[in-house]
Amino acid sequence: MPTNVRRATRWARSLVLVPIAATVLLPASAATAVAHNTAVIAHTDKGVVRGTRVDGVRSFLGVPYAAPPVGEMRWRPPQPASAWHGVRDATALGPHCAQPATPFGVASTSEDCLYLNVYTPSFVVPELGLAPVMVWIHGGALVVGESDDYDPADLVARGVIVVTINYRLGALGFLSHPALTAESPNHASGNFGLLDQQAALRWVQRNARAFGGNPRNVTIFGESAGGLSVHSQLASPLATGLFDRAIIQSGAYLLDPPTLAAAEAAGSTFATRAGCAVQTVACLRSLPVTTVLARQAGGSPTVDGYVLTQSLAGAFTSGAFNHVPVVQGSNHDEWRLFVAQTEATTGAPLSAAAYVPTVAATLGISIAAATALTAAYPLSAYPSPSIALGAVGTDAIFACNARRVAGLLSQHVPTYQYEFNDPNAPQPFFPSVSFPTGAYHAAELQYLFGFSRGTPPFTSEQVALSQTMVRYWTRFAWAGNPNAPRTPDWPRYDTATQLFQALVPGTSRTDTGFAADHKCSLFGG
Repeated sequence: MPTNVRRATRWARSLVLVPIAATVLLPASAATAVAHNTAVIAHTDKGVVRGTRVDGVRSFLGVPYAAPPVGEMRWRPPQPASAWHGVRDATALGPHCAQPATPFGVASTSEDCLYLNVYTPSFVVPELGLAPVMVWIHGGALVVGESDDYDPADLVARGVIVVTINYRLGALGFLSHPALTAESPNHASGNFGLLDQQAALRWVQRNARAFGGNPRNVTIFGESAGGLSVHSQLASPLATGLFDRAIIQSGAYLLDPPTLAAAEAAGSTFATRAGCAVQTVACLRSLPVTTVLARQAGGSPTVDGYVLTQSLAGAFTSGAFNHVPVVQGSNHDEWRLFVAQTEATTGAPLSAAAYVPTVAATLGISIAAATALTAAYPLSAYPSPSIALGAVGTDAIFACNARRVAGLLSQHVPTYQYEFNDPNAPQPFFPSVSFPTGAYHAAELQYLFGFSRGTPPFTSEQVALSQTMVRYWTRFAWAGNPNAPRTPDWPRYDTATQLFQALVPGTSRTDTGFAADHKCSLFGG
């Protein structure tokens, strides 16, 4: 599912970068302690990198965190990157991982893509010590997306370090196959993209201090498939100790990933479709990357017994997950983005006659079941069939699952639930569809990572909401609690009060009624 709201070069920051000593995060005495750091050199464990300094942010781009997964390393766990001599240029983004062209990602055929980018403040405040590190995991259905779509300058202005990463996608990142399982010493296959993410987190553990970051204060955060990835790292025993907080944005849509056996069966079908009827590892590794992209069906985590030893729902229910504070959230109108995509593709709005069949296809249920379900979402209650379908998809796939996870996690760790709800969020993907897209899937990204130069511009209330969200996210990275001065109180979630933070234009407010609004009684959420 999509995550970028435009490539970073198309975003313009409208918040003024201020010295960290001027923010509410600092003691007043720190105002005299700021030392501007003009150096753009960092010493990593593999060698020296040279970055750039622009507008108060130091950037180190295209830094390898693992060896290229090419040739015999295709469909193997990531291996250590090679060291280099001299100073490595880190002023240009590395290639992003192989993917088809979509509205949500830029086409690539590169398998040499395991690179990350580090963004740090251009100032040092000794009183604060090492800065929190926020590691962003992009979304895109585990099929598309790239690290370079995100400009984190507004987050960095709050004194945190942000790392954005690439990881293998689609079949190259998530293929399970009996032959791959047989050659694995762990008797598992698939989840290579999740292993890439863990390799990047280990890189952060080894190198955070080189950039002024605290390896004992790492927040992983991601949206859509990036949020699903964060859930997966919460559940993975291999990720224990690699992070200290977690933020999930619109990622609770796949709580029961396929088993290894089911994923291997799908992998065998892929192999046949791609021309490897012999089902050998040698044939799979000889496939051109273009063939892999053309024949892949998608990407999904797998309960493989190694990276994931049980489903996400099972881990969160039992408490057998990595216990860290969590922010869990969703958007009010998630599914409207996908309804808009369909309309943009077909050139026609959803008709009333197609409403029930489309609900059945969307949820994978029978026409009879869809007819019964849509009785709770009658077309007479909505301005258009598109809006009605958006409500069904939002509630069934995103909202109620997010509420369910918040309830499960809150039994074990501090949990904070939010709902992003700007009904007029700018829509850069499909601006000409026949219905308002509201607080659609991915709409919140532009409030965290910058502002679009497109039309319409942000209103003053949207600017205020963005500032509040940036404060919440970075304060959570600092302290494991989003509450900070000059922001409305955000209480912890518990199943008794079911309080969540409504992120609405202007500021935010604590609210109730999420379950009723999204008809969660229909979906077990």
